[in-house]
Parts: sequence; structure tokens; C-alpha cells
Amino acid sequence: MVKRHIARIYRDNVPSRESLEQNRFIRPVAHRVLAPELWRFTRRSVPRGVALGTLVGIFLLIPGLQIAGAALLALPCRANVPIAAAMTFLSNPATTPFLVGLSLYIGNNLLGRSADISRFYALIENHASVGEWTSWLLSDAAPALLVGLFVVSVVSAAIGYLIASFAWRARIGAKWKARAQERADRRTPPVAAVAEEPAPVQAAPL
Repeated sequence: MVKRHIARIYRDNVPSRESLEQNRFIRPVAHRVLAPELWRFTRRSVPRGVALGTLVGIFLLIPGLQIAGAALLALPCRANVPIAAAMTFLSNPATTPFLVGLSLYIGNNLLGRSADISRFYALIENHASVGEWTSWLLSDAAPALLVGLFVVSVVSAAIGYLIASFAWRARIGAKWKARAQERADRRTPPVAAVAEEPAPVQAAPL
């Protein structure tokens, strides 16, 4: 059940090769992003893709640039492109307020500032204009937000890398164990059934 749920989320969020090829930010280097080796699922490329997509998705809170950023950074990192692109959807309209609030809290404590978190939520609820967002970012909130986003994204990426690595090793280990069991079953000869000899018939006394 869990595997099916994860597979469905992956299918719903992962971009197709055609959509990446048509992306205006990726188009100049599309031939490199779409290289087969960056779309293979290996023990190294998958954890890298998880970490990279998590990092970009949380730190770069700009819709439309997250997928392109993850795909472009997958080139030097040799990460799995579809996994990296899919993981950017961790930051979405449902999770962004929490991520920004947590980042502001961490940034305020690290920098000793007092960026107004309540003002941020008020801007979201009131559907603030670009000008209002700009004036808010030019205040003490911008440094605190950037520092907090950096910390949250790096920590989340590291956790994602470790989880993906352990999950991949566990999956490979389970496959090898199943194959070893199959080979052992093939080598073990079947136990032949021992036929019981019928009891001798005694002649009736005369």
C-alpha cells in the first residue's frame, strides 16, 4: 500500500522528458539534461537526486524555477533528474507557510533579529501585492528568511540523502536475499516420498 502511494505521488509530480525539453530555462542544455545516464536509477544518483531536489525545492521558493534549477544542478552533481525534479514539490502551497515560518524563526534566532512572522502570515491571508511583498523583503525579514531557508534546506537535504541511501540498500539487500533463497531452493533436491510396502497377507489356517 505504501509503495503504491509513493509510486502514485512520483507519477503525479515527476515531469516528462518532453516538458523538460520545452522548458525555456533548460532548452539551451536540454540535450545534456536528457542524457540517459542522468535518468538511470542507481544507488548513487537516486540519493543525490533526493537531496538536490529537497535543497532546491525548499530554498528556491519560486514556482517554475524549482524544477529547472534542480534539473540544471543535476548535471554537475550527477544526480537523477526525474527524482530531483519530483522532490521539489515538497514545497507547495500547503507546506510553504510552514517552511517560511520555520525559516524565519531560525533566522531570527541565529541573527538576533526580529523579523515579523505575523506580518508574513497577514500578507498571505490578504493576498498581498508584489509591492507589499517587496517592502517586506527589504526589511529585516530578508536576511533572516534567507539564512533560515538555507539551514532548513541543507538539513532536510542531508536527512533525505540518508533516508534514500538506507532505503536503496535495504531494497537491494532484500532482492539479493530473495535471489539467494531461490538458488538455495533450486539446489535442494526434493524429498522423495517413501512408499509404504503393503503388509504381507497371512494365509488363513485350515
